[in-house]
Amino acid sequence: MEEIKKSLEEIKNNLFLQKAVFNFDEACKYCNLSKSKMYKHTSNKNIPYYKPQGKLIFFKKEELDHWLLQNRQSSKEELERVATKYSLKNKTF
Repeated sequence: MEEIKKSLEEIKNNLFLQKAVFNFDEACKYCNLSKSKMYKHTSNKNIPYYKPQGKLIFFKKEELDHWLLQNRQSSKEELERVATKYSLKNKTF
């Protein structure tokens, strides 16, 4: 019985990730943010969202992904590669 519950929960999570549009609670879960933190982001207009009837808030998964992946930090290896290319190009050692 426990295995069936576990399987159903996995199926439920997989279906959740297939959605294109999330409601507020789903977006909080998807982004792993508390409701208060998400409200701060929406009220400060830091994150894109939709209010079709002026009350309920919805989010496009694609836009959440873009928002979550902004401000990428390069790895040490990438930075070293760029520095090496720059040094070779400008012949500065």
